Amino acid sequence: MRLGFVGTVILCVVQSAAAADKAKIALNWVPEPEFGGIYAAQVNGAFAKHDLDVNIQPGGARAPTWQMVASGQTDFAVSSADEVVIARSRGADVVAIFAIYQTCPQGIMVHASRGFKSIEDVFTHPGTLAMEVALPYGKYLQKKYGFEKIKRVPYSGGVANFLADTNFSQQCFVFSEPLTATKAGSDPQTFLMADAGYNPYTGVIITRGQTVRSQPDRVNAMFLALQEGWRAYLDDPRPANDAMGKLNKTMDAATFAAAAEAQKPLIQPDEKMAIGSMTKQRWETLIRQLVDLKIVTEPLRAQECFRAE
Repeated sequence: MRLGFVGTVILCVVQSAAAADKAKIALNWVPEPEFGGIYAAQVNGAFAKHDLDVNIQPGGARAPTWQMVASGQTDFAVSSADEVVIARSRGADVVAIFAIYQTCPQGIMVHASRGFKSIEDVFTHPGTLAMEVALPYGKYLQKKYGFEKIKRVPYSGGVANFLADTNFSQQCFVFSEPLTATKAGSDPQTFLMADAGYNPYTGVIITRGQTVRSQPDRVNAMFLALQEGWRAYLDDPRPANDAMGKLNKTMDAATFAAAAEAQKPLIQPDEKMAIGSMTKQRWETLIRQLVDLKIVTEPLRAQECFRAE
């Protein structure tokens, strides 16, 4: 049977849709600007351009994303470089293929009225610090600076205690809690964990090592689509913010825009730097730090932890 023009077009569309590779990517938090490039890749068609039909699965606090990848519950997920090293040290076959943040956005928020000049001042002056000390960066800061001069309390989320006490400091993401505190009329000042020397790639996209080895074209398609998505988001975050705003009603449009702007220098500190790229040297440094902290017992080979694009 011969097909007319319309029939040919329809057949091509059906074949194209059938050819798209279905994939799921699990987030480790709710839709917010830290995932802006992922949603941008969906909104602007970058995933479709690379023959990917991607289902973005929102997460929440302590979402076990690397475990989900290792067990095959999801094809890709958002994690962090230190989690990748820890996972591999436990025998999980997870590999990082893309890094959203070149500079780790984790930091400590203090009141500017205290006049601190560096992150070290947080630990050398009396006060209260809310932080999850059991996490790798907490162990790193404890070993480097000690907690003898401060009162450390568990981190419970939010900024209520910060707003109520000028001597209260807390962990934060530099594009999140400080914006909330500023909006409430406070005077937040932020010091990055990277300022103390702990700077793992953050917001890394992970998959199984087996996938990297057996499906390199699929992994490359995901990398390129994410790269294009993040380029689009950095240039104009509004379309992706609108899409995320429909899924996350707790964040208003102004906060979406402010967070997108605040995170820009963490994603591409240098215009010449390729978005999403990673280096062997950075992974080797991280592995040494985790061994030194006794979080992992034996050094891993850096090249096993990530895919060099």
